[in-house]
Amino acid sequence: MDLLTTLKADYDRFPADQTYALYAEDVYFKDPMTAFRGRDRYRQMIGFIQTWFRHCQMDVHDLQQQTPTQIRSDWTLSWNTPLPWQPRIAISGWSELTLNEQGLIISHIDYWHCSKWDVIKQHLLVTQL
Repeated sequence: MDLLTTLKADYDRFPADQTYALYAEDVYFKDPMTAFRGRDRYRQMIGFIQTWFRHCQMDVHDLQQQTPTQIRSDWTLSWNTPLPWQPRIAISGWSELTLNEQGLIISHIDYWHCSKWDVIKQHLLVTQL
């Protein structure tokens, strides 16, 4: 299995049908809102996104293996939040993935090009439906 090809396919159908076998059992995940350890917890987080985010879309702008143990992806994640006015939210950022000797992802750290407050403000804007 080619890791970059599989990651690209996962991004294309995110959050549905993710390939959790790419991740080590004790994978570390961090983004500006949360941090935790464990593949099961990662699966739960993706399940939450799949349940509560509407019309979720992950656009990958770049995906590169920078070293044998480092992958970087640049992306924009967008969705509609299930509020009465259904705001369309967009976060652009990048992920740094670290691999172990077996080629499994042991660390997945997301960085955003905006602040948490910028994301909250997007939820407060009411536009015409």
